[in-house]
Amino acid sequence: MKKFFQRTSLLLAAAFIGAATLQAQKSPQDMDRFIDALIKRMTVEEKIGQLNLPVTGEITTGQAKSSDVAKKIEQGLVGGLFNLKGVAKIRDVQKLAVENSRLGIPLLFGMDVIHGYETIFPIPLGLSCTWDMAAIQESARIAAVEASADGISWTFSPMVDISRDPRWGRVSEGSGEDPFLGGAIAKAMVYGYQGANLSNQLRHNDEILACVKHFALYGAGEAGRDYNTVDMSRNRMFNEYMYPYEAAVEAGVGSVMASFNEIDGVPATANKWLMTDVLRKQWGFNGFVVTDFTGISEMIEHGIGDLQTVSARALNAGVDMDMVSEGFVGTLKKSVMSGKVSMKTLDAACRRILEAKYKLGLFDNPYKYCDVNRPARDIFTKEHRAAARRIAAESFVLLKNSSIKQHPGSLPEPLLPLKKEGTVAVIGPLGNTRSNMPGTWSVAARLNDYPSLYEGLKEMMSGKVNITYAKGSNLIGDAAYEERATMFGRSLNRDNRTDKELLDEALKTAAGADVIVAALGESSEMSGESSSRTNLDLPDVQRSLLEALLKTGKPVVLTLFTGRPLTLTWEQDNVPAILNVWFGGSEAAYAIGDVLFGDVNPGGKLTMTFPKNVGQIPLFYNHKNTGRPLQAGKWFEKFRSNYLDVDNEPLYPFGYGLSYTTFEYSDIALSTPSMGQNGSITAVVTVTNTGKRDGAEVVQLYIRDLVGSITRPVRELKGFEKVFLRAGESKTVSFKITPELLRFYDYDLNHVAEPGEFDLFIGGSSQATKTARITLK
Repeated sequence: MKKFFQRTSLLLAAAFIGAATLQAQKSPQDMDRFIDALIKRMTVEEKIGQLNLPVTGEITTGQAKSSDVAKKIEQGLVGGLFNLKGVAKIRDVQKLAVENSRLGIPLLFGMDVIHGYETIFPIPLGLSCTWDMAAIQESARIAAVEASADGISWTFSPMVDISRDPRWGRVSEGSGEDPFLGGAIAKAMVYGYQGANLSNQLRHNDEILACVKHFALYGAGEAGRDYNTVDMSRNRMFNEYMYPYEAAVEAGVGSVMASFNEIDGVPATANKWLMTDVLRKQWGFNGFVVTDFTGISEMIEHGIGDLQTVSARALNAGVDMDMVSEGFVGTLKKSVMSGKVSMKTLDAACRRILEAKYKLGLFDNPYKYCDVNRPARDIFTKEHRAAARRIAAESFVLLKNSSIKQHPGSLPEPLLPLKKEGTVAVIGPLGNTRSNMPGTWSVAARLNDYPSLYEGLKEMMSGKVNITYAKGSNLIGDAAYEERATMFGRSLNRDNRTDKELLDEALKTAAGADVIVAALGESSEMSGESSSRTNLDLPDVQRSLLEALLKTGKPVVLTLFTGRPLTLTWEQDNVPAILNVWFGGSEAAYAIGDVLFGDVNPGGKLTMTFPKNVGQIPLFYNHKNTGRPLQAGKWFEKFRSNYLDVDNEPLYPFGYGLSYTTFEYSDIALSTPSMGQNGSITAVVTVTNTGKRDGAEVVQLYIRDLVGSITRPVRELKGFEKVFLRAGESKTVSFKITPELLRFYDYDLNHVAEPGEFDLFIGGSSQATKTARITLK
């Protein structure tokens, strides 16, 4: 009865200050009055409790009260929970907070909804290769609909870390190497999760709070090793790495996650310059900052203090919520009492968490995301799966497609698309594994409910093509390595037969086929968090299998599963066709079939450079010149910036991707060759589909600043447009160039557009050759 009156008192207070209606939510003043009144009623312990984000552990429906975290919730010592799946479980726990704690403050429920919920889309690196912002936003929108239907109100996405090092496993979770494209994708993802109307975000029960991560520079770790040190100039930070985070803030992102790495010798989680001076003061961010998993306690190992010290440093730096470490709930009261943390600072952090809950509408309706009827209606629907299939096919990148004689006496023709006839053998360790199809960071996936490549092709081609299968090899020769690479229920069920026995079976299967689809590459968990690699070749036994398949003389399509750029120099030289399918999500098998058999023309373009070997890394298109650059067309010159054993060029450049058709570009036409600081120039090209198939082309604009007050990159992406052209059709594509596109951070970190000359490049990759020169006065 006492708790009933406490809860009633809170609701009456809310009603009195006008926060329990939609109209009240639209007023910042009403929100401020509500939270002012609530904070005045909170004890120090309850304020600190709002800053605590523990992991749930196992909570089963109807047993929430018996879980370890339940006691802390009832004591007001928890602000949110994460990775609890199931609307019934979440409703039980929310009921604990609302009805059993003194103030009845609702909880946030977060989850790593990274590239879909139960309907899984391609891994983010694959999504980025669509260059289709509408499709990317749609994927996040569907993820928000499904997650919110299951009780989730907060996702730890998008990850926007720029990385030029494919040794780092988490490139799979990002959008590649370019900040301009990364910023566009960051905005699309935030709009998909939170709503596209900035003035009306988070008002509906199918919109969830986004969390941009990892702030900042996480993708630049030394040696490509996860969690490693980052050290770079602030000039490089702002010109090459920071924009995607800022773009997410511009899109209204509600929360930011601190990165694990240090910046300027201070871990990001305790870096006041980063969290307060840049994020809040310079960019105007008004949401809350959460640590990454145990980010606070890990600063002890960084060597900057004990748990109390690092907890105080984090809060004083501008971090608001502690994920898992329990440094805040364990030490902050002592720090407040001793004056190491001011009550004003604690109140500010608590306010930001309460504001997020208010903006989500949880004070008005704590069960906003707990409609038990929604999962059956909104999760893994036919419509969502159709969208996932379409977007997956759009993400695939055709790396090679040679013309070969497919039958004796026939004329050479491109191997892909395959004809819907005869027998196709799916061979390889990735050919019949359901659990690996969704890719890494698909924590809510129905791992065994999605078809494998073999199963999907067999279903699709029933009555048309005979689809056969052999494993051919294990994933990796080293059994211990394979175990490390197939965690979290993603086992490929290692075959105990000898390599020769597996190969003999594959060759027997190949002998009865007209075409071989070699399903090779990485397992889903060979990329992702804590999955750094130093050798980016195809694993040993897979290379041996591929060599043997090629020796059969049968046409071979390498269907490449990967979460990162691999070193494929040998494959490029020897395999007639290579289709990079990344990890395409729940509908990947069908999408791969759509592309292999020509129902969809591949149009994906790479967003990370593929090196020829690991020794070239880091290798990226928007690099600086040296004072001794290698001349165009040269491999090696003594006393120039080059290698003795390999040229400087990538295997596949940024922006590259083939099609089943061909495109030609006209010369660039300019509306005017020069502009003032308030002017603009329109650059126009005509793109023509010169092939026999309809297809999509990503038209890319790059700009080079020829003379700057500091050195500038050889070219930078500054515009792109994806156009669909029917066979023989031409379209005009125009780019508006303003001084804003020419801005950069100078030596003193002023954001400037310096007068001078600029070269434009427009084409189908970062190696575009159509060029024009403009002048900024």
